[in-house]
Amino acid sequence: MSSAPHFDIDLAAFAADPYPQLAQMRAKAPIAWVPQLGATLFTCRDDIHLHEKRTKVFSSRQPGGLMTTLMGENMMRKDADAHMAERKAVFPALSPRTVATHWKPIFERAALAHIKALKPRGSCDLVADYAMPVSAMALKAITGLVDMSETEMDSVSQAMIDGCANYAGIQDIENRCHAATALIDAYIDQNLGTPTAMSALAVMKDAGLPMDSIRANIKLIISGGQNEPRDAIAGTIWALLSHPDSLDAVRNGRTTYADAFSEYARWMAPIGMSPREVAQHDCIDGITFAPGDRVFFMFGSACRDAAHFDKPDQFDVTRNTQAAISFGAGPHFCAGAAAARCIIADIALPLAFKHLNGLRLTGDVPFTGWAFRGPLQVPVAWTGVNG
Repeated sequence: MSSAPHFDIDLAAFAADPYPQLAQMRAKAPIAWVPQLGATLFTCRDDIHLHEKRTKVFSSRQPGGLMTTLMGENMMRKDADAHMAERKAVFPALSPRTVATHWKPIFERAALAHIKALKPRGSCDLVADYAMPVSAMALKAITGLVDMSETEMDSVSQAMIDGCANYAGIQDIENRCHAATALIDAYIDQNLGTPTAMSALAVMKDAGLPMDSIRANIKLIISGGQNEPRDAIAGTIWALLSHPDSLDAVRNGRTTYADAFSEYARWMAPIGMSPREVAQHDCIDGITFAPGDRVFFMFGSACRDAAHFDKPDQFDVTRNTQAAISFGAGPHFCAGAAAARCIIADIALPLAFKHLNGLRLTGDVPFTGWAFRGPLQVPVAWTGVNG
């Protein structure tokens, strides 16, 4: 345990809305030991931006950590050369050029067909009925697990997300995660013989990665490539509908859907935290760290740091979000960021506002989560036909 000041949190309140308690930490104890999480939390943007890059001290490798134990040792749980070798192997499937030239037309056709089928209903839950299948269809293509259903993709992603955040050690959550990883392995075996061109499965196989690395990295891509885009699609639409001036700014060309997504990711942090394990003794601002200590870099807190963002608790699509670290800041910057921006900002958001005429909220939108955060439901309705 580090020597950081102790800061107690209410776990239920933290899951419902972590931002008030994170603001208190930034003000009173920017680096704080939180006994309820068994970790030292870094909450200020500049501290995280600096120390996330110091992987010799704050290592991503966590042999006994939840992600490694449940999903295998993927590239996110490796540092230095080992990390870069696997990142290089999967890069051809996730590069900005591949996304723009290969995946975008595929994503767009699938999303357009789905929203045209959805439109006659006149109402839906954006999370379950629009964002989930649109995100899952894209992820099936990019992973190469084309035989998996959209519902299965969403279910296994959620089970792994829950498992990786199961710091309370709830057995039922762990069991669901094991069932999910077993199902993913079965689909990998089913698709490995003739993987889809340019898919993550194909390029890692071509690069000669061992099967345990291929399996672990496919699970990583699913855990980070389904829930976060799903929640960001539904959440950004909710944010725009809840802030008519921001929606008008996008529609009038004063800003873009990409800006709206960037601001939503800063404001609501679909990925709120990244864990590290201390690999060697260190001292920061008089706080000592010892090997084996658990550290959480709180991206969600960093993105609401008043030292960088004016009125950080407000959603403002005209804001300069350059200082935000929604996708990380160091060598583990999200490898799928280009794909996420494509499916969310280039496709899902504009299609929803183009085809669902008179789109409006029809009920409450509850949010949950602090390590991963998103809306549980976004009930909407629309009228008429528009294109």
